[in-house]
Amino acid sequence: QVQLVESGGGLVQAGGSLRLSCAASRSIFSIDSMGWYRQAPGKQRGLVARISMSGGTNYADSVKGRFTISRDNGKNTVDLQMNDLKPEDTAVYYCRLLEGGRIYWGQGTQVTVSS
Repeated sequence: QVQLVESGGGLVQAGGSLRLSCAASRSIFSIDSMGWYRQAPGKQRGLVARISMSGGTNYADSVKGRFTISRDNGKNTVDLQMNDLKPEDTAVYYCRLLEGGRIYWGQGTQVTVSS
């Protein structure tokens, strides 16, 4: 089992930046991947960015060039740096961990971008 706790959400104006952090309750050194997903009202939850154990990354097309995912194995954290935020980035952002076929989710953190 592992618990994931997100932090860093909030309200920001368009063009601003936020940094989300996801802290795992134990080592993330041997996991398959960790990532950030988001869900806006009335929409399905979808991938924002993902980082594998080897450090490979994937991004949704809508955030490429604006968002950067990173991990710190020593601190058991995965961060999402979000720059040039747009109103369409408004959503609840969830941290997800994949390990041995099991998926774990955090409780989510709200990001609201005003125009």
